[in-house]
Amino acid sequence: MQIYWTKINKIIEETPEVKTYLLDLPEGFTWQEGSHTHFAFEGFNAGDKPNRSLIRHMSISTLPHENSIGITTRIREQCSEFKAILRSLEVGNEVAIFKTHSNVPLKREDKNVYLLSSGVGLATFRPLVLDYLNRADNVNQIHSLNIDSSKDFLFPDVFESAPDKKFTSQFVDNRNEYYDEVKKLAADKDGLFYIVGSDEFLVENMEVLRDQGIKPEQIMLDKREQQLPELLSPIFASEMK
Repeated sequence: MQIYWTKINKIIEETPEVKTYLLDLPEGFTWQEGSHTHFAFEGFNAGDKPNRSLIRHMSISTLPHENSIGITTRIREQCSEFKAILRSLEVGNEVAIFKTHSNVPLKREDKNVYLLSSGVGLATFRPLVLDYLNRADNVNQIHSLNIDSSKDFLFPDVFESAPDKKFTSQFVDNRNEYYDEVKKLAADKDGLFYIVGSDEFLVENMEVLRDQGIKPEQIMLDKREQQLPELLSPIFASEMK
């Protein structure tokens, strides 16, 4: 396993609770849209076993051509030890990244793509949208639906509808309205549905999509392959026999 040590080169306050940490690009480090990485602080590997309280899975919110690795996360006033350390870091501080992988690359199958997320989940989808806007080959259109009651919407420069490019962005502020919209989107029985959020959020979305006739192979989750059966099987039991 290769560990890349790199430095924070910029900290952006996206909203009062959300920050993006931009990291220098280490030589040889590559990734694709929809990637996550293990993000760790100094000392995480000092003992016989890794100190897991100093490590988190984080989505990368940038693309390689932006020449920085973006880590976007919510840090509330009451937060974990990891987030408290992260909040204290400054430009120039060193962090580690390793085990980088994409669970949700943009599928180019001449279908409509629907991005379903909650709050800071948009960080995972930002690179997919940028990749599509830069090259729309074999994607019919993209629709992003995000639930965020704060009204402090993330990445307004990216998540702004662009009808000429067949990209639409929609924000709602409550779950009832959100799931009503998901049901409308699921009228497209051939679409691809990407979901990012907590396990509870994933399960709720999958149940709604299943009830609308969407098949498990049409659903992309930001989860490792070995975690998928655990989430999908109870919901799509009949389809997966």
